[in-house]
Amino acid sequence: MDHRYREYFDEMPCYVSVQDPEFRIMDANRRFREDFGNLLGDHCYRVYKNREERCPDCAVALTFEDGQSHGSEEVVTTRDGAEVSVIIYTRPIRDEKGKIVAVMEMSTDITELKMLQHKLDESQQLYRLLFEEVPCFISVQDPDLKIVQANRRFREDFGFQPGAHCFDLYKHRREPCLVCPVMQTFQDGKPHSSEEVVTSKSGEQINVLVNTAPIRDAAGQIVRVMEMSTNITEIRRIQSQLTSLGLLVGSISHGIKGQLTGLDGGIYLVNSGYAKNDPERVKKGWAMVQRNVGRIRSMVLDILYYAKDREPQWCLVPLRDLVAEVAEGMEKKASDLGIAFHVDVAKDAGDFEGDPKAIRSMLTNILENSCDACRTDVEKPDHRVLFSAAEEGSHVVFTIEDNGTGIDQETREKVFSLFFSSKGIEGTGLGLFISNKIVTSHGGRIEVDSTPKVGTRFTVRIPRRRTEVLEDADRDEVAHP
Repeated sequence: MDHRYREYFDEMPCYVSVQDPEFRIMDANRRFREDFGNLLGDHCYRVYKNREERCPDCAVALTFEDGQSHGSEEVVTTRDGAEVSVIIYTRPIRDEKGKIVAVMEMSTDITELKMLQHKLDESQQLYRLLFEEVPCFISVQDPDLKIVQANRRFREDFGFQPGAHCFDLYKHRREPCLVCPVMQTFQDGKPHSSEEVVTSKSGEQINVLVNTAPIRDAAGQIVRVMEMSTNITEIRRIQSQLTSLGLLVGSISHGIKGQLTGLDGGIYLVNSGYAKNDPERVKKGWAMVQRNVGRIRSMVLDILYYAKDREPQWCLVPLRDLVAEVAEGMEKKASDLGIAFHVDVAKDAGDFEGDPKAIRSMLTNILENSCDACRTDVEKPDHRVLFSAAEEGSHVVFTIEDNGTGIDQETREKVFSLFFSSKGIEGTGLGLFISNKIVTSHGGRIEVDSTPKVGTRFTVRIPRRRTEVLEDADRDEVAHP
C-alpha cells in the first residue's frame, strides 16, 4: 500500500479491518491493533467477541454474498475486557476481474452516545412515570383546546378520546368556558390558575384547583399548554359544611329574633291574662307561645341538617295524606303566580316508612323550585306544575314536572351542589342541596330530566320500608369496610 494511503488508513478515527472470505483479518489500522491486538490471520468473531463461530447476522458475510454495503450495530470486547458499542459499515474489495476478494469493515465507537441515549431513555421513563402517576389530573392541550395527551388519572376519571375538547370532557359543554386559564396562557404565555367544578364520566362532581404552564417549541413559540388540576373536593366539602352552618346562622338570625319577639308577646299576654283573670287572653297568649316555639324548633332542625348528618325520625306515613298536606301549602303560591297546579295520587296508594316532616320539606323545596322556573319563564303564555305520587314495587315515587325555563346538562350536574343556584341573586343554593340530602338519608335518589326552554322533571324514589334502607347500608359497609 502506498505510504501516504497507509498513513490515512492507520489514522482513521474508527476501527478498520480487511477480512477474507473465511473472515480472517488480513489487515487492520492502528486503532484496531491498539484496542484488539495485532491479530492478523485470526477470525474476526474471535477477535471481536471471543466466539468460536461466525456471528448469525454478519454484515461482512452479507457483503460477500451480494456485493452490497451493509451496516449493523454491535457490542464488541477489547483485549482489556472493555465493552464498546459500535456501528459497522462494510465495503467490498474486488480484484481486476470484479470478483470480491475481501471486505473492509469500518466500526465507529458510539459507546458514549449509547450511554447518553441510555440516560435520556431513563430520564424520559422517569418523566413519563411522574406524568402518569402524579396525583392530579394532567392534560396537554393545543390552541383549539383539544386534548392531545392526558395522564392515567385523567383517562380513568374523564376518559380520553384524542382530539376531544377539554370543556366537553370536563364540563359536558359545547363551547369554551367563559374564563379559561388555558386560553389565557396561550394569549400571554404566563401560568394561570382558577378553581372549577368538573364532572367525571361516572357523573361525580369534583372540585379542582387548576394551574397551567406553556409548552414552547425550539423557536420559543407556545405550541401546547399543560393543565394540571388538583382534586380539592374533600377540602371544599369540609369548608362547605362550616360555611353552610355560618350562613344558616346568619340568614336565620333575624327570623329567630322575630320569633323571640313573638314569644315575648305571647308570654306578656299569658301573664297579663292571669293578672286580669282573663282566660281568653291567656289562651291567646299560650297559642302564640306554642306557635313561636314550634317555629324556633323547626329552624334549629334545619341547622342540624347542614351541620351534621341527621337521622330521619322514622314513622308510618300515609302517602295520600302527605301529598295533600304538601299540595295545600303550595296551591296558594301557584295561584298567586298564575300557575296551573295539578295533583295526581295513585288510587291504590298506601303508606311508607319515613320522616314526614323532612319529606314534606324536601317536596316543598322542589315544588317551589318548579314554580320559580315557571315564574322566570317569559316565553310561554301559560305555565303548569304537575305533582304526582305512586307506588312502584318496593319504592314510593314522587314526580314534580313543570314547563318552565328548563336547565342544560352542565347545570343539571351541579343542581344539588351546596350554594349552587341557577336563580342568580334570588337563590341561595341551599334548597335542592338539602332536598337531596333528605332523600339520600332515606336511601333514595333524585333524578333530573330537563330540556332548556321546555321544562324540567324531578323524580324522587324512596324505599317504602326502612328495612330496605338498612339492608342497602349494610351492603355498602361490606363492600367498603
